[in-house]
Amino acid sequence: MTTGSAGAARPQDQRRQTITQHVLAHGTATVAELSELTGVSVMTVHRDLDELARRGVLRRFRGGVSALPSTVFESNLDYRLGAHTAAKEAIAAEARTLVEPGMSVLLDDSTTALALARLLVGQAPLTVVSNARRVVDVFAGVDGIRLIALGGEYSHTHDSFLGVPCVEAVEALSVDLVLVSTSAMDARMTYHQEQDVVLVKRAMLASGTRRALLMDRSKLARTALHRLAPLADFDHLVVDGGVDPELLVELEERTDVRVAAPVAPGR
Repeated sequence: MTTGSAGAARPQDQRRQTITQHVLAHGTATVAELSELTGVSVMTVHRDLDELARRGVLRRFRGGVSALPSTVFESNLDYRLGAHTAAKEAIAAEARTLVEPGMSVLLDDSTTALALARLLVGQAPLTVVSNARRVVDVFAGVDGIRLIALGGEYSHTHDSFLGVPCVEAVEALSVDLVLVSTSAMDARMTYHQEQDVVLVKRAMLASGTRRALLMDRSKLARTALHRLAPLADFDHLVVDGGVDPELLVELEERTDVRVAAPVAPGR
């Protein structure tokens, strides 16, 4: 979500995240219900719902709102930025240990990679490659960072660049380490619900000498429509704590698994 200069979410963004989470949990909600939930006027709720519908997060109907199908909803950046933030920060902190000064790294458009980007600013010199607009913003103008922004067709849903031009740009590169996330995985395979995203991520994985997968536990033991890559194709898997022990054993049979320690509040 858009943040102010101090890095805190604006009240309207926090309110829209609250609305989004409530509708996701309940399936539908009325305007009156959301007005009571957020403590703002019905007119303010209408404006919030209009904006969320415009972004493709929720679907309006007369007198209320419903969640879009989860495969569409969970792709939306506004939702992902507010979901499982503590786990993503912990994973980013652990993934940072894989990156050494002087390396070339490729970061995808996941919110976990964005959390990692913020930690890498002080780890120059680095060459950073990304198709994510917000990752590019993190590194733009930073001393010691050689920044390569991947172009393509802009996706408002992901706030990143995708499509054939992006794939071709990735295929022209070879980097030391690729760090990506995706929407689902089981003990053998990784998945994503969108074909365009799969094609870009596959090209990214092929461009790296080493590949690291960053996954919070909400994405584990799940599948999505398109297969991305076998888990064994990744050199490292970074997860947060709380993964089922039996699943963890299965994962460790296929790759190097690193369990992130919780990040202390106010870090």
